[in-house]
This record gives sequence, structure tokens and C-alpha cells, in this order.
Amino acid sequence: MSVIVVERPLALTQGDPAGIGLDIAISAWLKRTDLGLHPFIYIGDPEALAARARLLGEQLPLRETDAKDAWKHFDQALPVLPVAIGSVIAAGRPHIAAARSIVGSIEAAVSLTVQGITAAVVTNPIAKSVLYEAGFKFTGHTEFLADLAQRATGKHCRPVMMLVGPKLRAIPVTIHIPLADVPRRLTADVIIETCSIAHHDLRYRFNIASPRIAVAGLNPHAGEDGAMGTEDRDVIAPAIEQVRARGINAFGPLPADTMFHDDARSRYDVAVCMYHDQALIPAKALGFDDSVNVTLGLPFIRTSPDHGTAFSLAGTGIARDTSLIAALRLASRLAAHEAQQN
Repeated sequence: MSVIVVERPLALTQGDPAGIGLDIAISAWLKRTDLGLHPFIYIGDPEALAARARLLGEQLPLRETDAKDAWKHFDQALPVLPVAIGSVIAAGRPHIAAARSIVGSIEAAVSLTVQGITAAVVTNPIAKSVLYEAGFKFTGHTEFLADLAQRATGKHCRPVMMLVGPKLRAIPVTIHIPLADVPRRLTADVIIETCSIAHHDLRYRFNIASPRIAVAGLNPHAGEDGAMGTEDRDVIAPAIEQVRARGINAFGPLPADTMFHDDARSRYDVAVCMYHDQALIPAKALGFDDSVNVTLGLPFIRTSPDHGTAFSLAGTGIARDTSLIAALRLASRLAAHEAQQN
């Protein structure tokens, strides 16, 4: 790994401080040597982090610093870029008072990474309900990141969610919308754009020379030529033809019920699915503890654990850190590959 990559830490956001983001960040740093983790800087409230460490019974040295010097301190203390909450937030008890710090942490991580000071953004889970109460206007984390990227670069960003696990990469074309709205929102343009972004990022970030993209159908048996719904025949199939005309190795629409067994998965590099659960159920079933949420289509690397805030586990000492560690490791690998290309 080059010196440039080593000296650029990952930017790890606080997430909701009432959730398990603090627990797993602490755990990841404590395991840094045994796991050989790339240096990261925690962006959030140091008092909340110290309080959680005490609750967990862990000795956690902290070092408030800027991102440029974080790698120097990582071996001896967890580097922290302070984004104060201004209130005491108890483990497991989300509160609107934390909203500004949650948002500020994400904004700082994106800014540092766009500037090239940090190598990638790794986000801890947030609770959108808390942010909505404070006036947050975005559908979710991913949409906010895309807006920040667009503001920073002046270029339109179309974010694409990809779940990456040891056995499967899966992308939902539509994400956080009611199932009843999926057919209306599932247009040829959005399928084409999703496949194109997946192809680009798998090539240039994941180093897959010719990505194989398996596209799921929407209806049972991919519609059976209109017998069980016309979307597969009239929308998805023509979109795949246009994707292939661009030189992209996409195929389908495939019946989703036969796409995820071992032999089927050996034939593709990513499954593009039509809605949230069609992608996330197999992704989590095949790698619940160590899958990673990656956002494609952004001008920077962003990974995240594939789970939520788990308020009921915060401060109990039983929250699993495996998905965050996988997210940190994947961000490090992607950053190293990006540095080699540049």
C-alpha cells in the first residue's frame, strides 16, 4: 500500500449517538492491531464517545485532532474530530438534540473526503425519524450524501445502493418506497442508469474488467411473457437491450426465485433487483453479519454497515462490530485501488 493511502485516514461518522454506532466504533478501534485496520478518524462528539466507553467498561484513549494528523495518533488513541452534541444522549434513547451533530458529522466526512484529506467515508447508522423531527428533508442517508456531493462538485449525482457480502453483490433499482409504488417508478431510464453506474463502478472501483450484470424480473417467473404482469416484457427487457447496446454485459430479466442459489450466483458479478427487499433479503440471508452497504455513483467512496441503529443493543456490550469492520476494510481496499489508478 502506498504512503499516500496510509497517511489518509478513513472518515468514520458518528451516526445516531443513541445507537450502536458508538459501541462498534469503539470495538473496531480496540481491535485495530489484531485486525490490521486502516487508520480512521471518528467524527462526532468525544464526550458521548467517552461516556459510552465507560458504560461498556472499556479503556478508550481519545485524541482530538484534525484529519491530516489522525494517522499519527491511531496506534495510541482513537483520533476524534469533534462535532459537539451539546446535550447528554443516553444509550438507547434517541433525541432530537443530537440531530445537528449527526448531520454535521456526515457533512464534515464528505467535505474532508472530497478535498482528498480523508480516503473514504464510512458512515455509522442513523435514525431518519430523529432527523425528520429536526427538519431533515432527505429520504435517507444516501440521498443526503448525493446532495452533499453535488453541492461540493457542482455535478449531478445519481446514488446507487449496493450490498456487498462474501457471497453476493446486490443492487435495488428502487429503494425506500412502498411496494405498491414500485411498478410506477420502475422506468426503462432508471434501470438503464442503474446498470450503467454499476458497470462503471465495478470496473473502476472494484477492478472487475467486464462486470456481468444479472437483472431480476419484477413479477413471478419474470412475468411469463405478460401472463403475470407486463412490466418484465414491456419495461425491463427493452431496458436491458439498451444497456447491452452500450457494450455492458447485462442479461435478463430473470425469475428472482432462481437467481440466488450457488450455481446461479457463479454466473454474475452483481444482481440488479427491482425493489428493496428483492435485493436485501438474499444479501442479508447470505451474509447478515459481514455485508456492507456501498454507495455507487458518488465522486468519493462511501461504505456503511448494512444494519440500523439497534437502539435496544446500545451500551449493552453485545452489539456485533463485524459489519462495520467489513465496511472499514472494504473502504480501505477501494481507496488503495483508487490511489493506484491515480
